[in-house]
Amino acid sequence: MTAQRQERNGPWAGSIFRPGIAVLAVLATVLGQAYWGFSAHAVTTERVVVNRYTGLAIEGFDPVGYFVDARPMIGQADFEASQAGAVWRFRNEGNRAAFVAHPEIYGPQFGGYDPIDVARGITVAGNPRFWVISKGRLYLFGREQSRETFSADPSNFVREAKQRWPALEQDLSR
Repeated sequence: MTAQRQERNGPWAGSIFRPGIAVLAVLATVLGQAYWGFSAHAVTTERVVVNRYTGLAIEGFDPVGYFVDARPMIGQADFEASQAGAVWRFRNEGNRAAFVAHPEIYGPQFGGYDPIDVARGITVAGNPRFWVISKGRLYLFGREQSRETFSADPSNFVREAKQRWPALEQDLSR
């Protein structure tokens, strides 16, 4: 199939129109939504953010490492624990033991969902690379901007998120 050049105005002026590509993109989007039940703005349905392909919580990062090493550190397959329907990885046995004894302390708050969005009443998965420890608790954020907004007034966002989290958590468990 050869590309066809059509006259266009505006930002698309001089671009090549490829009807086959456009049709395939539309079909992929429609079929993906209908068959697999997802779209570009898919809603997460786990109470803890888990990679759907690996089953790992927070992308395999060691949750205790944020406290001990003050930075995100990838855990190792040799040191795993299952908790809240997810597999958590750790850098060493000491971190694993600390998490198993106190998951409420070392696990990310709100199941790893962005507390800014939880405070707004929606669930957006946090990125383990955007994080803050506030008052001894780990919070993950979907965007760096959310982390900066949270850091300006953490108490307010935590209070709002705690009010909305029980209903959101219940919806996620359905």
